[in-house]
Amino acid sequence: MPAHRKPRPRSAGGHTARTAAAIALAGVAGATAFDGTGHAEPNATPAQVKAKVAKLYQEAEAATEKYNGARERATAAERRLETLRDEAARKEARLDTAREALGTMAAAQYRSGGLDQAMQLALSDDPDQYLDNAAFAERTGDRQSAAVTRVREQLREIDQLRGAARVQLTSLKTRQAELKRHKRTITDKLDTARRLLNRLTEGERARITAGTDGGTDTRSSRSSTGSRGALPGPRSATTAAPDSRSAAAVSYAYSKLGSPYVWGATGPNAFDCSGLVQAAYRSAGISLPRTTYAQIDAGRRVSRSELRPGDLVFFYSGITHVGIYVGGGNMIHAPNPSAPVRVAPIDEMPYAGAARVA
Repeated sequence: MPAHRKPRPRSAGGHTARTAAAIALAGVAGATAFDGTGHAEPNATPAQVKAKVAKLYQEAEAATEKYNGARERATAAERRLETLRDEAARKEARLDTAREALGTMAAAQYRSGGLDQAMQLALSDDPDQYLDNAAFAERTGDRQSAAVTRVREQLREIDQLRGAARVQLTSLKTRQAELKRHKRTITDKLDTARRLLNRLTEGERARITAGTDGGTDTRSSRSSTGSRGALPGPRSATTAAPDSRSAAAVSYAYSKLGSPYVWGATGPNAFDCSGLVQAAYRSAGISLPRTTYAQIDAGRRVSRSELRPGDLVFFYSGITHVGIYVGGGNMIHAPNPSAPVRVAPIDEMPYAGAARVA
């Protein structure tokens, strides 16, 4: 067979190499499709985005309440540490004074200790005066012994305070690490929600954020209380409150309609959900705990049928959201970063219980 007609030898790995290259290219394309924004649901509908954002906000709020609790514990640990350090400093100052007194006693004893008492009596020009001085010296010895005992006790107390301060410092560092962890969780959730919303048109975002909590447009401002026709006004709500302090808390909540939601905030210009409740009752002279899961135990539990304006209403199985009931099946609450403080129906979220704190 002529050489030019001989079949060209085929590489044993040629087909395999081409196949591998094709697979690799396909893999690159697939990786590109799922990289970055590809990890999120592609072509998600506004309804799907709304559901996802609502879930992210709820998870962020749960983390916010944990953050609030951790910050409260960190603040308490910091105050306790400062108290221990102040107490130790005061005891150290007293110890220094006691040591100086001991030094003075020791120097005086050294200067007068050259002759025994019998010889000093024999040589004394005034035996009566000497006897008086000897009795004084004996009493001084008793005082010196008592002073030494006090110094030893003060040293033990200072050592105990320093040990307690070391324990408290460790606790504070643990709380601070807990704060950072919860803060990272919150910001991650909120950033994800923000990215999802930014993919929508302005109109779609407006419709979603108007009813993220449950689909009903419950936006409120200082001049409007929402879309329901029978929403209670401030006067009717405060009149129906069971007592003056509940009425004062309701009045405060109405005055804050339209204020922005900021996680970790307790007013006076921005709030998270438990921060709004705490600020409202603080204005009425009642001190409430910082977190939702502590606030629900701060008063007497009431059934849904017993609700009166001023009662605290709680939501989700983990007790991660709270509002102030104002009557007519509605509450004032700080929903999430997409909506300001507003009036909303209590049935827009999973109801968990209520408490009357006034």
